[in-house]
Amino acid sequence: MLDTLLPILIAAALALAVIGAGRRVRLWRQGRPARVPLLKGLAAMPRRYLVDLHHVVARDKVMSNTHVATAGGFVAAAALMILVHGLGLAEGVLGWLLLAASATMFVGSCFVARRRRNPPSRLSKGPWMRLPKSLMAFSLSVFAITLPAVGLLPEDFGSWSLALALSAVLVWGLGEMFFGMTWGGPMKHAFAGALHLAFHRRAERFGEGNRSTGLKALNLDDEDATLGVEKPSDFTWNQLLGFDACVQCGRCEAACPAFAAGQPLNPKKLIQDMVVGMAGGSDAHYAGSPYPGKSVGEHQGTPQGPIVAREGKALVDAETLWSCTTCRACVEECPMMIEHVDAIVDMRRFLTLEHGNTPNKGAEVLDNLIATDNPGGFAPDARMHWAADLELPLMADRGSAEVLLWLGDGAYDMRNQRTLRSLVKVLRAAGVDFAVLGNEERDSGDVARRLGDEATFQSLAKRNIATLSKYRFQRIVTCDPHSFHVLGNEYGELGGRYEVRHHSTYIAELHEAGRLHFKPWKGGGVTYHDPCYLGRYNGEYEAPRNVLKALGIEVAEMERSGFRSRCCGGGGGAPITDIPGERRIPDMRMNDVGETGAELVAVGCPQCTAMLEGVVDATAEVRDIAELVANALTEAPEASAGAARQSSDRPQAVEVV
Repeated sequence: MLDTLLPILIAAALALAVIGAGRRVRLWRQGRPARVPLLKGLAAMPRRYLVDLHHVVARDKVMSNTHVATAGGFVAAAALMILVHGLGLAEGVLGWLLLAASATMFVGSCFVARRRRNPPSRLSKGPWMRLPKSLMAFSLSVFAITLPAVGLLPEDFGSWSLALALSAVLVWGLGEMFFGMTWGGPMKHAFAGALHLAFHRRAERFGEGNRSTGLKALNLDDEDATLGVEKPSDFTWNQLLGFDACVQCGRCEAACPAFAAGQPLNPKKLIQDMVVGMAGGSDAHYAGSPYPGKSVGEHQGTPQGPIVAREGKALVDAETLWSCTTCRACVEECPMMIEHVDAIVDMRRFLTLEHGNTPNKGAEVLDNLIATDNPGGFAPDARMHWAADLELPLMADRGSAEVLLWLGDGAYDMRNQRTLRSLVKVLRAAGVDFAVLGNEERDSGDVARRLGDEATFQSLAKRNIATLSKYRFQRIVTCDPHSFHVLGNEYGELGGRYEVRHHSTYIAELHEAGRLHFKPWKGGGVTYHDPCYLGRYNGEYEAPRNVLKALGIEVAEMERSGFRSRCCGGGGGAPITDIPGERRIPDMRMNDVGETGAELVAVGCPQCTAMLEGVVDATAEVRDIAELVANALTEAPEASAGAARQSSDRPQAVEVV
């Protein structure tokens, strides 16, 4: 009986899967066109899946091994099942390989079942709770029906009732694995995820050490195009595909600082809302954590309907989008490499550019940038007032320099002026040939771009690029990671390509070259806070720590450090839009500092400094790395020794009595 049924069941499952795949592709193709090398992407997909993606999955060793056993076992078992039972090629080694693959899959499914017995809160429940049973049903039934095929059991083993039972279990497994993979269900991520990796909108992310974090520029010259994303169909088709690849593991949720602060954002829920909008419907069947303070079942949408409604409810509330700090913690943790931040900024662009709907002080800041080239609305010719006594060399006078020191809008902030003065002292101690733009410098445009005002960003960027083109320099150095990121990663698309260094990186290079020397550290315990735009955005984790080590400081690492550092809450215009939550993000970060027992937290970002120093009753002092270095400067040992020898060789005065 099974010999007759198996080819029919397998063919039916494959046919339904193909029909479902076509339906799924039509949903994705509702999005805007995107240029993707289809054949090249498909060819690269196996490596991207097995290497590039798996290094993220491998951060959880148990689940990584579970995924290898379950997913690898399934792929092998499915292919071999078609050959052995669909085409009758059971002779030789194929049948034995099928037994091994299905057994491996079963072992993996046991670990999945263990995980689902008491799942962490970040994991979605609902249909996902049946996943272990479905995996077991498929692997066990395939293993059992293969035993007679390899001669371990007689061909006529068992009764009709046993054959029917095995057929029923196999149908269950085939339904979840093949039908559910393309029609919808827990296994949908396997089909969508593989194609998402093949046609990823940031193919440059793949490959060892590769990184792609700069926002994509809008074409502002296309008068017929909607600026930003108003409705699900305004996303590109491969963005919609990426949303559909979500496995609802909740790693993004666990990493999100806004969610932890009780603000109305959950990146996992946001991606699932985009899937709802793509297909049409409501979020009533969502089985994960909701947005803090909001109930599930209140939101709905369609592919052509607005994502954010001007009145009433739609897919997402505007305050959900404005809660994001753009820290990329969600993107860094996503095992499917989904680009949450790109989607959020795309939707912000529509709200800002088409509706002028930027909350709280957002509109004021954008107006200031347009009128005065800085977000605070300060007089443009006051940018250098803080340095009146420093006699900083100007590019306009010099024409060229080894280093262009980019001041950033911290030049208007009294606290950050201390950092800039310290950095100038360090550069002069190292004998660096540097100059500044002075009043020719404008805001880099970072805040405007993150708030969705692409027009103001591009205006600022193009004027800065025109100014920089007048001068010759080897590199730009700045103490602001946001300017560092924008100048180095986002100006290039507009024609400005520069070698940019964060000041911690440049100081580390100067020390390594023997151009800086430090007194031993005699202070208390120190921890280091990784700025998001230096770490996750640009992969620079070691240079600041190397500088602190050179100072003689042993860093007491926070539990969340490096690529898992908790955001200070200062990025993405979050302090400007100021969406309330249950607690403040910088307060949580200062609690992380307190757990280390450190008396001082070293930082490398003016926004991080401002956010952390704004914490009431903080237990640690906040100091920029440049300040620590400037205070530790000393002469080279040989210079000190030479000075001492010259002093001893001079004739000594004789006291006359």
